[in-house]
Amino acid sequence: MFSNPFSAFSASRPSRACLRTGGRTRCPLKTTPAGRPVPQAFFVKGERPRTHSSKKKIMKTNTNSDSRLLNRTAQRNGDKLQRIDFARRNRNRGLPTESLLSLIRREAPEFWELAEVVGRWVWIQFDGKQPSQITAVLSEFGFHWNRRRQAWQHPCGQMTARADFDPRRKYRSYFPADANLA
Repeated sequence: MFSNPFSAFSASRPSRACLRTGGRTRCPLKTTPAGRPVPQAFFVKGERPRTHSSKKKIMKTNTNSDSRLLNRTAQRNGDKLQRIDFARRNRNRGLPTESLLSLIRREAPEFWELAEVVGRWVWIQFDGKQPSQITAVLSEFGFHWNRRRQAWQHPCGQMTARADFDPRRKYRSYFPADANLA
């Protein structure tokens, strides 16, 4: 039924074991120091020999439903995440600077003292990490976190490309809470 591909090659003449196909020479037999041919595997380009099964080993564990293990977020916070009204967030992202400042002054006076206007954007910076309640409120106002500048930023409807310089040097920067005192 199936013929042996090596039957055509004689053990006494290993040099004839090389085949010429498609302009390439292939030698399926390798000659040992004793002069005996040893079969060598045929490989398709890109395939590796499979020496062992690639089946993933699964660790057996006995799960205990009473363990009450929590995911990482729940372990860190201990309380539930604040709900964010994304429809309100999207509306607030397009507010002009003056409208956003009046919204902050009216609804979150604790942020009014920290708000800094840089060009047409509003930035809010904190000394340390804020609790999830504060980040949820800022997010709902339309702010996003800028990791590079370590500040909450609001574009005030002016979506611009990322700057490789400090915008405070190029644009006018002021704190509206200080301007109202004067």
